[in-house]
Amino acid sequence: MFFSHSIDIWERHPELVPGALFVQGINKKASVGAQVERLSAMAAARLTSQTESELPEIQAWRAVFAKMGLKPTKYRCASEALLRRLRKENALPRLHPLVDLCNAVSAAFAIPVAVFDVAKISGDLEVRFATGTETYETFSGEVEHPEPGEVIFADQAGKAHARRWTNRQSSLSAVSANTTSALIVAEALHDLASQDMRTLMAALMHEVAAAWPEAVAKARVLTRSKARFEFPAAAH
Repeated sequence: MFFSHSIDIWERHPELVPGALFVQGINKKASVGAQVERLSAMAAARLTSQTESELPEIQAWRAVFAKMGLKPTKYRCASEALLRRLRKENALPRLHPLVDLCNAVSAAFAIPVAVFDVAKISGDLEVRFATGTETYETFSGEVEHPEPGEVIFADQAGKAHARRWTNRQSSLSAVSANTTSALIVAEALHDLASQDMRTLMAALMHEVAAAWPEAVAKARVLTRSKARFEFPAAAH
């Protein structure tokens, strides 16, 4: 299986720096509380002198959302939504150890991080412009069709695993108690994205290894010339 961004996405957003990590051998029993607290504290420290909307990582995503015709205060990238919640509630949501860890890394770096259950992805996963025929499953059980031209994460079966690029993931591939392998994707657009993404991926590898010592993981920062990340299909 491959993860990649379409040529159209790279042409429209040459400043994009994606990172991908595959991990196999996870479970819901891992204890990540201390890791989440440490990473949340890093995120909170950045918010002491400025709001999340003033961070360069978030401003870059806001500019892209505006170009896509999305009102930045209505549709926020995932990292901005997490930082906003952290600032208001002084805590991040707790859902599953892997999701909690990725959310904390996302907040600490102010970079959107998505986590997908590999078993729920049909074939390759590509970030591309929607045709409007794809289906997206909400967490309330409804089925939607992304708008034509909307940026989505789409598999080869026409399932949209995320809408409005880094705004919202689908319930279809959400990590659950039964998840054993996952694809983690981070995407940045700001001026220091290249070096920050390398630091983020290294941090993710370290945190995942600490939580699941027996798990097997690999990660890579992607570029336009090396845009595909290969990972094994999940065993059914």
